[in-house]
Amino acid sequence: MEMQAERFPQLQLPWIETTLIDLLYESGARRTEGVPADPDQLMTTKARLDMFVVPVVHDPHVPAGLLKLWLRQLPEPLIPHNFYQRALSASENPAEVTRLIQMLPSTNQLVLAKLISCLQDLSREEVVAHTKMDVSNLAMVMAPNVLR
Repeated sequence: MEMQAERFPQLQLPWIETTLIDLLYESGARRTEGVPADPDQLMTTKARLDMFVVPVVHDPHVPAGLLKLWLRQLPEPLIPHNFYQRALSASENPAEVTRLIQMLPSTNQLVLAKLISCLQDLSREEVVAHTKMDVSNLAMVMAPNVLR
């Protein structure tokens, strides 16, 4: 958030998160099966985004891969280390999950809400029919990037 403060002072969410989610949808995430992204395309796209340049992306696996990379490279996970055990224990208890999220820093709450909204959309039955990425698959792919 500090890096974008001067360029985008009005944003409450990280520019990179909203941009990658937008690129994910624009490039067809709701209708594409899971195939790994081309590593060269990932790095080229990342280099452009690092300069706050939004590239045209035709492969939804590129923004998906970069979103996961961004989450993994955060200095502190979206769900901070000191919440790790509590998050694991709360996984089957929605009320406890809600309490845990309310204890997170406000930026983490906002970032997590945006991510969850995207994942909820991608887990809709009509989307899963095309992508083959159901809730379990999405959780398996995203959880290690959010909670580590």
